Amino acid sequence: MKNMAGVVVVGSQWGDEGKGKITDYLSQKADIVVRYSGGNNAGHTIVYDGKKFALRLIPSGIFTGGDVVMGNGMVINPKAFLEEVKYLNDAGINTDRIHISDRAHIILPYHIAIDAMEESLRGDAAIGTTGRGIGPAYVDKYDRCGIRMGDFINEERFNKKVHSVVAFKKKLYPDLDVDADALFEEYKEYAKIMKPLVCDTGAYLDDAFRDNKKVLFEGAQGTMLDIDYGTYPYVTSSNPGANGVCSGASIGPLYLDEVVGIVKAYTTRVGAGAFPTEIEGEMADHIREKGHEYGTVTKRPRRVGWFDSVVVNQSRRMASLTGISLMLLDVLTGLPTLKLCTAYMLDGEEIHSLPACIEDLERCEPVFEEMPGWDEDITGVTSFEELPVNCQNYIRRIEELVHCPITMFSVGPDRKQTIVLKEVF
Repeated sequence: MKNMAGVVVVGSQWGDEGKGKITDYLSQKADIVVRYSGGNNAGHTIVYDGKKFALRLIPSGIFTGGDVVMGNGMVINPKAFLEEVKYLNDAGINTDRIHISDRAHIILPYHIAIDAMEESLRGDAAIGTTGRGIGPAYVDKYDRCGIRMGDFINEERFNKKVHSVVAFKKKLYPDLDVDADALFEEYKEYAKIMKPLVCDTGAYLDDAFRDNKKVLFEGAQGTMLDIDYGTYPYVTSSNPGANGVCSGASIGPLYLDEVVGIVKAYTTRVGAGAFPTEIEGEMADHIREKGHEYGTVTKRPRRVGWFDSVVVNQSRRMASLTGISLMLLDVLTGLPTLKLCTAYMLDGEEIHSLPACIEDLERCEPVFEEMPGWDEDITGVTSFEELPVNCQNYIRRIEELVHCPITMFSVGPDRKQTIVLKEVF
């Protein structure tokens, strides 16, 4: 049993750190790649065989020869899933290796409609959701009126459940415009296509580990969007960090050997919420354009800030990070001075962890230290030693601040532009 290898890849800021690329890179050595949380609100951009792909639901490991698993912790929009399958098939990518948990909940049109209605009702207090029904689907899961994949692929049960839930929702939301008959007729056809892919993925993974397979767990979003530990209420509706792996993939903690935190060399976030190290003006525009900082799913411009060690330390603690993959170092090339946030000041006190209440976090002021930048082109380096001295110093200082070794770094979007300092498989 101890010959097994379970590696987790988690975004360790507010998402969009480059998880897709590292998952794709590590999946070359994995037998199975598993996604365990979220829905099609998350997106991964991957450069494969010279082409750029944007995935929303299917794990990034689909581009390698192994199997991929969509775990029970996910909420899956069947229509969006099949659109993504077609998108990949049209590009020549085989999707027959997908295994979907029979316990994963599905997203239906009424979830999307309710998402839009509730965001509108919130007015100035809107959370800034992607509008894809993720939150309402998770609400149904915990309200015990959700529809799981195992029910969805059983036509009789699906018909009964969808009519019952729609009738209940219309009592709660009188303006909800959803026809249960039409919904059932459309979605039962999707269920027929998906049925061969559905199984007990927890048992499947247990067998894989017993056979000493190498399994890679792929997070979605970032740990600062965690429903419990993130910048609540401006968070997602699940546990995207390593703390969500066991419940979201139906496996136990002893299966996990390494947890790799994906971290940008700076910081970004999408949507509303506190962002202590945020940069405004020309500098933000420069980094945003050079780093192509626009949402994979929403295309919204990402907010940009300096590296925040308080955020990454929070992620290290909650995810038990064993190593960090530092992404987009090349974006900082040419900046004369770089800033690193080492702590926050709150009411005259220096603190090194995020306050639980968003009102307190909004009052935090970052404590910065400055380091000299570098002008040399680093996109072609193949080792740490080839980096400019100032870039090496920047990496080493981040390691000191977050108390975790940097085991990989990236100097460009291609697989070949990932430099590994320590193997995890």
